[in-house]
Formats: sequence, structure tokens, C-alpha cells
Amino acid sequence: MGSVSSALETASSLFGGVFNSAAEVGEHVRSAAWEKAHDEAFQQAIQEVKPLFVQCPRCSTWVCRKACWNEKRGLCKECAPDLGVEMSAAQAGRSVEEVWAHAKMAEEDKKLAEGNWRETIVASCPKCGAPQATNAKFCDAGGTSLKKTDKCAKSGAKLTAKAKFCPECGEKV
Repeated sequence: MGSVSSALETASSLFGGVFNSAAEVGEHVRSAAWEKAHDEAFQQAIQEVKPLFVQCPRCSTWVCRKACWNEKRGLCKECAPDLGVEMSAAQAGRSVEEVWAHAKMAEEDKKLAEGNWRETIVASCPKCGAPQATNAKFCDAGGTSLKKTDKCAKSGAKLTAKAKFCPECGEKV
């Protein structure tokens, strides 16, 4: 049909008239035949790939079964995400946040490591509030003990962190 249409187009350019009308008819026939073949090929392609896709009953979106479908839930992964994957992603995200938070630590904070905290922290007296120049055991202004004790000075009984009096002898801590 294509070569007949080409011949009629050539004749119409030379002679015009009847050949011109015949060329137009030939083009329409050729175009219709091509469109029909194209439509048939398209329908065949749809039938070949249709089993690879599924429509979500919740959102009506067509998704691929392989990567976008939650088989356990019978919904697309947008409507029913895989919770194991989401948990892993959340944990990874949290780990990244922690890495960035640690990377932003100030130099003075890095000096608070266990090995050198004694040299960098300056105490103040809990009784009078006087700042201490060194990490001393007693206040240089009033002599109050700066070291927190976990035993009673009188009876030697173990004290809790918030104890104000000894549970054994009643001595004020």
C-alpha cells in the first residue's frame, strides 16, 4: 500500500486532478492500516505486561508487583509500607543523626572525656558557693567538703544519693 500511495503522489504532482484525489485516498488507506497495526501491537504489549502490574484497591494506583506491591497486606507500598524496611530506614536515619550530632561536638566538650575531666572541671562550694581554683577536696573559703560521700562520716553506713540524714545514726549529711 505504501508504494502505491507513493506512485499516486508522484503522478498527482505531475498531472494533478484525479491523481491528486487518488493520492489522498491512498494516504488515508495507508494511514488507517498503520494505525490499526499500531493499535494491535499496543494492545498485545499491554497483554504481555499486564500480569506484572496490579491495581491497589485503596488508592486505585497501578503499581508493579515486584517492587511496589506489599503482598502480605494486598495493598501498594504507599498505602501499606513494609514495616521491617521502614524500621531499618528509621534506625539508619537515627544513626546518621547521632553521627552528625557527635561530629558537631565543640572542642571544649571533647575535653570532658573521662581521662581529663578532673583537670577541666572547676567546682564551687555547695555551702557558700565560692568558686574553687582547682579540683580540691575542701572549700578554701569555708572548709566544707566538696567531695560527695556515699558513706556516713560517723557510722560508715551507705547513703543514698539524695540522703540528708544517715539511716543508721541520724547524723546530718
